[in-house]
Amino acid sequence: MAVAPPARAEDPVTLEQGRITDRVGALGDRRAAVAAALERLYSHRRIRLFVAYVHDFSGRSPQSWADATAQRNGFGRDDLLLAVATGTRRYAHSADVDSGFTEAQLADVARTAIEPALRQNDWAGAAIGAANGYDAVLGGKRVPVPAVTPGPANPGGGAVEGGGAGDYVLPAAVVAAAGALGAYAFARRRRRGSGGGPGGRGTATVHPGWDGRRAEPAPLPEVEARARTLLVETDDAVRTSTEELGFANARFGDEAVTAFTEAVAYARGELTQAYRLRRRLDDAFPEDDATRRRMLEEILARCAEANRRLDAEAAAFDRMRDLEENAPQALATVEARFRALTGRTTTAGATLTALAGRYADSASAPVGSHAEQARDRLLFATASLGEARAALDAGDTGRAAVHVRAAEGAVDQAATLVDGVERRARELAEAAGKLPGALSETEADLADAHGLPAGTAAGSSTADLAGRIGRAEAVLAGVRREQAAGRRYDPIDALRRVAEADAALDAALAGAREPESGRRRAAALLEWARLSARSAVGATADYVTTSRGAVGSEARTRLAEAERHLERSASLAEADPAAAAAEAQRADSLAREAQRLAEQDVRAYRNPYSGQRADGGRGGAVLGGIILGGFGDEGGGSGPGSFGGGGTRGRRGGGRF
Repeated sequence: MAVAPPARAEDPVTLEQGRITDRVGALGDRRAAVAAALERLYSHRRIRLFVAYVHDFSGRSPQSWADATAQRNGFGRDDLLLAVATGTRRYAHSADVDSGFTEAQLADVARTAIEPALRQNDWAGAAIGAANGYDAVLGGKRVPVPAVTPGPANPGGGAVEGGGAGDYVLPAAVVAAAGALGAYAFARRRRRGSGGGPGGRGTATVHPGWDGRRAEPAPLPEVEARARTLLVETDDAVRTSTEELGFANARFGDEAVTAFTEAVAYARGELTQAYRLRRRLDDAFPEDDATRRRMLEEILARCAEANRRLDAEAAAFDRMRDLEENAPQALATVEARFRALTGRTTTAGATLTALAGRYADSASAPVGSHAEQARDRLLFATASLGEARAALDAGDTGRAAVHVRAAEGAVDQAATLVDGVERRARELAEAAGKLPGALSETEADLADAHGLPAGTAAGSSTADLAGRIGRAEAVLAGVRREQAAGRRYDPIDALRRVAEADAALDAALAGAREPESGRRRAAALLEWARLSARSAVGATADYVTTSRGAVGSEARTRLAEAERHLERSASLAEADPAAAAAEAQRADSLAREAQRLAEQDVRAYRNPYSGQRADGGRGGAVLGGIILGGFGDEGGGSGPGSFGGGGTRGRRGGGRF
């Protein structure tokens, strides 16, 4: 990038020293006044505001152009960008998800101090108003209304020095390099507490004026912490992108979203490999420091690659979906889904009541709060839909788009929660139907095991065989007692216990059976094991998705491994049903462990902005990752997520003027 032809403008641009980039001569003799305002903001709040004036955004959406420029210049949490396209009269502001500014604060500054100046062509006044506005909101004061000095409508005319709008487009290789650099810079800047100057950026962070010196290798505990954090962030990016992809697919069809589907699949594959490495690091066999560092660095590299791949498609996705332009249609769609879910949520509550009367508490425990949480998401959606409708009526399509996206996320999660209740009811009924056959099969295996001559069980000692027989008899007796007493019981757990006991007997009886008989028994065992595994994996995946604002890397790692084992079980089913059953049982165990860890994370979670536990409409949205930390006029946060990796998610703000 350093050797790009100097006469050629760039997209995204490399920002100039002094935090002012004016490619169209918009500031004229007021450049010094803008510089003074930017310096005041930094002096008071240690916030660096950069401003960029260009003729247009080269076919990109304002937000994606601003975000790409922020990425290329290695922006951290204390850096903001105000980007203005004077020729097409559009602008955007870009702030990191950890900037500390709330969505409401950013919108207030834009509405009060930036847009009035831009509408009157006061290009310098917009930058000065932004600097003074950010200073005010961080000090708890009202945003001052700027004194507007009208200027030329289109400074620089139809083109800038070096060519027209097309000159803002970099060759593809340079854009790709910028994207990769942005992903790396994001991974660096998200590490809190790093040294290296104002705002906590280290010397390895890329930014204007970087001296090029190589940073010392980070201490291993720091690399460990960064890997865990980036795993969670990348998992969230994949989950949010998957949700966004679903909305786009429903509107535009499979063919239109092929490239984005491929990007999500690629990112998910990289994330899966990263989780496998994390699982190896967490196992009972410790690695030496050098090996551990290499594995952690591979986790970081794979997460960065997953983010890069998503980021590479983010701008195109935004152009296709363009919520700002399509807000009325998107609002109508989400309102229709909302109305359909209202009745289903009520039915889900009744279903849970019926399950509680029929089965043990553990049977419905994984979905026990789903109806309540679905109502919580719909409550948040109600508020978001109202805000979106009001914003559209006021002609504020940018704000409408933010609230439509939040409503979409809330409604989608409500649907996931309701689907989970309905699926659990079906699984419990299926398990109850399969249990009598499983009991009979296991009793037959017990009879066969009792009939074996002492010491003839293949691969098992007499004592080992006796232990397997004893465990199977105890399991059968316990399940029979639960059924005979008419007590509420958990058919999935009962089937799981019977299957595990029967699998142990099968292993001992394998050498004494005809091959065809052994294969038939293994197929039956696989069927029971896969039912339990699918149920556990599905319930845990729903829980992590709808509570991801609080769930850490350990639970996600276990879940990723459970999903991998379940997929392997499916691939082995025809060729080796016994091995497939073992894989399913491993998936079941890992998924239940992941559920326990995720629930533990949620219990310990507090909204970092309010200090309160996540409850109510707003808290549920934070917990579900629908909004990143908070939303609206109370509490912090950056609004809903979007399609893309770490370099593009969560940056919002801008529109027409």
